[in-house]
Amino acid sequence: MNQITTIDTNNYAAMAKAMGIANEGTSSGSGSSLARMRISHSPIMGPAEVNGKTVNVEVVEGGTYKLEIPDGPTYYSSSVKIRPFMQRFMYKRFVQGNDKAPNHYIKSLMSDNLNVDLKDNNGGFNCGKPAGYIKDFKALPEKMQTLIKQIKRVRVVFGTVEMLNPVDEKGQDTSLETTPFIWEIDNRDAFKEVGSSFERLAKMQRLPIQHVITANTAERKIPTGASFFVPQVSLDLTNTLELTQEDQTLFGDFMGWIDNYNNYIINAWAEKTNANIDEDEQEIVDDIVDVEIEDEVA
Repeated sequence: MNQITTIDTNNYAAMAKAMGIANEGTSSGSGSSLARMRISHSPIMGPAEVNGKTVNVEVVEGGTYKLEIPDGPTYYSSSVKIRPFMQRFMYKRFVQGNDKAPNHYIKSLMSDNLNVDLKDNNGGFNCGKPAGYIKDFKALPEKMQTLIKQIKRVRVVFGTVEMLNPVDEKGQDTSLETTPFIWEIDNRDAFKEVGSSFERLAKMQRLPIQHVITANTAERKIPTGASFFVPQVSLDLTNTLELTQEDQTLFGDFMGWIDNYNNYIINAWAEKTNANIDEDEQEIVDDIVDVEIEDEVA
């Protein structure tokens, strides 16, 4: 299958599919390293001198965006400007570790929509979520209900980000150039909030890469009194960005990154599936041996 690796603003249909927005607004139901962006919900504490004494104070407030550079520093900013190149969708599920295995994630393939079954790195599909629309969730076995609640649908955004007035982990002012990044958005409210910009662009038949999204955060309270934060985004439709050769190259790099990731998932799925088949075959052989021995004894 031929992969699109250049951007053509005159071919919306093809580019919308490549950028993962072809299904926005409809009613139907590891390779090279990238900087990873997420929201830091808790403040970062650090030492500071107050009235001649060293005390532990909040040096980076909670609700800031955190950009983790592979094998490098981490940057924080309360506001960011995102130029989205594309989006993809996937499932993931956190698995609590034990004495035999560490904490880990089960992740599915990345796709331009969630209307298909996606292989995962555990040898299954959709991280264990049953295929199709579930009409009566309460009618499912309690164990299956618990499993489904653990599975998150994820909007994965690829693009470049400008951290506005960034600081380091000590809360000190620093600088950072506009950086290519990946952002896995699995919170339900955040999924919808960020998706609203992609949906608007799709309805207007505009490509994400031609516009900038400014993102801040909004605080949410839970019954325990604790707080968490969700994105609050603003899409700039007044300016349409011109594309450069560097944009074309980066677009191809993102597509390659997704291919590498999906190849990893497919290979992991095949290994798990083959292992399961081998175990099943061994059980069949063991059953046959047991039957033969019993027949001989009889």
